[in-house]
Amino acid sequence: MRQRQRGEGKIGCIISFLVLGVLGAVAYKAVPVYYGNSELADACDFIASGAAGKPVETLEREVKAKAKELEVDEALTDKNAIRVTKVGAGEAGTCTITLRYKRTIDFYGVYQWTLVTDKRLSKPFYENIR
Repeated sequence: MRQRQRGEGKIGCIISFLVLGVLGAVAYKAVPVYYGNSELADACDFIASGAAGKPVETLEREVKAKAKELEVDEALTDKNAIRVTKVGAGEAGTCTITLRYKRTIDFYGVYQWTLVTDKRLSKPFYENIR
């Protein structure tokens, strides 16, 4: 009776390994894109919080430099992909950085996924604080 049941679990094991392999290959392509977007948003948050005394052009240049470092710059071809604004009167204000861009993840020519990033980060800043 036991001899007939021998080897019955091999098909399930092979299918499980195939599914794990496909998930690993998808993660290999998708994780760096999601990580780069997250890191750029964190960097923009940090740049916006240190906006006191810096002109808008400098802040925009810092964001673009960080995007280039994270290899997100190819998605920033649109003129309005990064927009930096500072609003405030006197010694206090708000710096807002808007990120709007799309990145395409190519899954080995089988499928393409477009990741749309539309984030708005606002931070208050204070000048001349002692």
